[in-house]
Amino acid sequence: MRQFKTIFGFEMKYYLKNKIFVGVTVFLLIAIAGIMFFPRVSMLFRLQESENESADRARLYLSVNAQLDAEMLENIFAESFPEYEISRVEKSDADMKKVILEDEGSCGIMIKEATDITYYVNNLSLYDSNVYTAEAAMQKYYQMEAMLEKGFSAKEVGDIFAVQIHSEIEKIGTDQSQNFFYTYIMIFALYMVLLLYGQMVATNVATEKSSRAMEVLITSAKPVSMLFGKVLASCLAGLVQLLAVFGSAILFYQMNRSYWGDNPIIASIFAMPPQLFGYMLIFFVLGFLIYAFLYGAIGSTASKVEDINTSVMPITLVFVAAFMVVILSMTSGNVDTLLMRICSYIPLTSPMAMFTRIAMSIVPWYEIVVSVGILVIAVAGIGVLAAKIYRVGVLLYGSTPKLKDIVKALKNA
Repeated sequence: MRQFKTIFGFEMKYYLKNKIFVGVTVFLLIAIAGIMFFPRVSMLFRLQESENESADRARLYLSVNAQLDAEMLENIFAESFPEYEISRVEKSDADMKKVILEDEGSCGIMIKEATDITYYVNNLSLYDSNVYTAEAAMQKYYQMEAMLEKGFSAKEVGDIFAVQIHSEIEKIGTDQSQNFFYTYIMIFALYMVLLLYGQMVATNVATEKSSRAMEVLITSAKPVSMLFGKVLASCLAGLVQLLAVFGSAILFYQMNRSYWGDNPIIASIFAMPPQLFGYMLIFFVLGFLIYAFLYGAIGSTASKVEDINTSVMPITLVFVAAFMVVILSMTSGNVDTLLMRICSYIPLTSPMAMFTRIAMSIVPWYEIVVSVGILVIAVAGIGVLAAKIYRVGVLLYGSTPKLKDIVKALKNA
């Protein structure tokens, strides 16, 4: 235990003094602060812009056929396009094109019939949906005209279209739209932290081995203490970094909560249920440990630091494949597919797959217990096996040993 504490403390000091670790953490904190304070800062500019809002508003030119009710159409379009200043004009096709070119940022709609319109715009944006809004406005006009022809009074028509529909949602299961964002954040955080710290564990082991310092270390400390100390230190460093980032995000959000208003995406991110947060920590720690042990074991077999990327590639590909399966399932809206259920019990994929199912569907408690149990046993087993590989691998020099060489060395050890 004393050896473990010494190695653990040494590795923690390494991470806390590492310039990359500190730099990435500071960068993330500044980025989070910038995002969380953005509404407060942008509000200052909005107040200044609101004074000249009418002058700066884009203009929508409306040309109406003389046989149609131009006043009614102007009112409907004013309601449908609140961000535009509506200007009714009498323009031909050529005149409309000319005025749109001269008035930068403006657009125009020529209403030829109640069911026939032409939308004029200089540069059509990828996100321009004005033509669909105009179609909805014309559909409303057509319906109002039809009801007026049937004998409805103007007041009756107005009352019909002014009816407000009350709706509510009774959630029997899980609200995927609410849980999607922080589920994605957890999966992405696990992905980034694992690749970063797993690579650092493997690189540290390979560096010590290439400097021949391992020959001294391996004789003065047990391999289990050395590997577990390195892996648990990296895990704690990763948790400290994540807690610092997410903790600051919560703090900055609370400071600017009123400026965010009722933004559903931001509100859902900071509304994670405590129970789900507990599951997140469990799967995060166990998932991190199982991959970090593998990275450490593989790093011990590399003869040079330059060989690390090639050596850990199979483990990285497995993790990337698991990440893609989970993300594709999330975006499809169905996280209970057969593939996701299978992945929920495989130790290398269950940290992401089972957590995603818990967050975005209803999972029986016994399935969660079985998944966590398998994962705990796998972490312990892989940890012990990784320590044995570590003990053998750090003393193998020359070319990178093959799998059969490692197995043979383990039998003879």
